[in-house]
Amino acid sequence: LALNPWDIILCISGTIISCENAIVVVVIFYTPAFRAPMFLLIGSLATADLLAGLGLILHFIFVYFIPSEAVSLLTVGLLVTSFTASVSSLLTITIDRYLSLYNALTYYSERTVTRTYIMLILTWGASICYGLLPIMGWNCLKEPSTCSIVKPLTKNHLIILSISFFMVFAVMLQLYVQICKIVCRHAHQIAVQRHFLASSHYVTTRKGIATLAVILGTFASCWLPFAIYCLLGDYSYPALYTYVTLLPATYNSMINPVIYAFRNQEIQKVLWTVCCGCFSSTMPFRSRSPSDV
Repeated sequence: LALNPWDIILCISGTIISCENAIVVVVIFYTPAFRAPMFLLIGSLATADLLAGLGLILHFIFVYFIPSEAVSLLTVGLLVTSFTASVSSLLTITIDRYLSLYNALTYYSERTVTRTYIMLILTWGASICYGLLPIMGWNCLKEPSTCSIVKPLTKNHLIILSISFFMVFAVMLQLYVQICKIVCRHAHQIAVQRHFLASSHYVTTRKGIATLAVILGTFASCWLPFAIYCLLGDYSYPALYTYVTLLPATYNSMINPVIYAFRNQEIQKVLWTVCCGCFSSTMPFRSRSPSDV
């Protein structure tokens, strides 16, 4: 096959995604101090994005160098699993942030650890089930008329994935609205107790809301175009439309490490110590709330 420039771009994106998230996974896995629930959720997100990046690379290799229908189903299944796990992990992080603010007094308890493991099991269990559907026979290889804009996924399969995304996005939007309300209320209470000026309270609130807006806005701008096109598009549409909407969705996995990992001060400390050649996996850390991540 002649090399498609869009496939080359996706492969390059997958390489960058894999490198970024591999760093996060290695840092969290090899640092015993990073066993708190919030770091487990960040690790889950990084693992999902790492698999997504590897899936993009493998898809390029198998399409152009080892063409096979069976292998194609495996790579597509891997991509569905990884991207579904990535979006679901973002939802679990949002839930964890909300609960850390709403139940601040009871957040640091065994119940939080148990809840985190349950969310991880549900996240990866559902993602793997979605990814296994094409391999188990729900594909359009034998009936091309049932194909979606992403072959060999069927139109019905992609519709289910799109509807699931909109449900996740709606829940995240509602939770971030509640987080904004809690942040504003806390900032006002602190300002009153410490006799801060109104302008100081306004600046603190504005920064908090701006941060949440960037997080949610990035997620929406990356995934909404592709999710909408999955509902409206048809297999007969030009492949260009699929590439144009899918590429921004992959960028979300590229941006996630920056938003959720590299901004974290504890992870920054480990990265700096590794760069300086003085890594210590037992170095002390200051406990932080997930809302600070």
